[in-house]
Amino acid sequence: MATKLMQGADAVAESALNVGCRFFAGYPMLPFTPLLEAMAKQMPAVGGVCMNASSEIEAVNMALGAGAAGARAGTGSCGQGIALMQETIAEAALNEVPIVVFNMARGQQDYFQCTRGGGWGDYRTITLAPKDVAEAVEHTQELFQLADKYRAPVILYGDYLISDTFMSVDPSARHFEPLASKDDWALDGTRGGTGGSRQIWTWALGKANAPGPGPDGQWRRLAEKFNEIAKVEARHDSYLSADADYLIVSFGTSSPFVDYVVEELRSEGINAGAFRPITLWPFPEAALAEASAHAKRVLVYEVNAGQMLDDVRLSVADRSKIDFIGGVSVDYSGMRQGESLQVAAIRAAVLEAIKREGAS
Repeated sequence: MATKLMQGADAVAESALNVGCRFFAGYPMLPFTPLLEAMAKQMPAVGGVCMNASSEIEAVNMALGAGAAGARAGTGSCGQGIALMQETIAEAALNEVPIVVFNMARGQQDYFQCTRGGGWGDYRTITLAPKDVAEAVEHTQELFQLADKYRAPVILYGDYLISDTFMSVDPSARHFEPLASKDDWALDGTRGGTGGSRQIWTWALGKANAPGPGPDGQWRRLAEKFNEIAKVEARHDSYLSADADYLIVSFGTSSPFVDYVVEELRSEGINAGAFRPITLWPFPEAALAEASAHAKRVLVYEVNAGQMLDDVRLSVADRSKIDFIGGVSVDYSGMRQGESLQVAAIRAAVLEAIKREGAS
């Protein structure tokens, strides 16, 4: 495997195609637009289809149809556009149609959207939040695998830094465990008119002459499926957290900035550490509980008004030691990066929290 210098959007697109994505649809909206353009450029070479849809609603429903037919399919936008996709994302979850949704967000203000959703019914979406382009390349392939494994829509939470940063990456196909065949459920047209044609619908999963478990049975089965996913798919990363007096929790592309601050503070004799949920859902509650058990303070850094903060509060036994050090941050680009996403600003926020702890 060889690495090459690539822009994030190009790398993510190539990674998706290398793992078998053959349909993609989207509507241009920054910072998602470079990914859509990369898909449009690269997809024809592998015999796939990329559609520049007339709206986000049209794009996600195209992806739903392709996924129902058995294709590895994706769509995406930034949070504003994905807000319009929520009903169809819910339908995909409840009808068990695998698709990958790429949220190239304008900052970190879409945490609730990815983890709580805006659709109807009892469903969840596995959400991976890469820290950089190299990890986004890996997560892209993992998400197509997870979507097929669980027959569910899944989300990659990226942003402007993922989309536009250049990094040396290896987008070649990775090895994954074999999955069950799609032959028993994909709507591929081979059974039309036979009386045994397949159906994908929340109250009639199965075949025309052998309907599924009915609404109640389907809801209960899906609830159990998502409960099982939550038990086995939670992922996290930690840095110098074992003896940390001050544990900083962050996610996505803010985490490398936090890690740098941790290194600086350690060199000055302050026992800081970092914890990063890789899966925003399922949130790694047990791992954070363990990592924070001996910390004096748990400092939550995110570039929003406090969204992951809720999950941290649910995970840390002593809420009194949690301190929010993030906040809304904007800049001229409109990508919601701003002054807060700087090492100096994060460092100052951490030191201020330590000062407050010492004064209490």
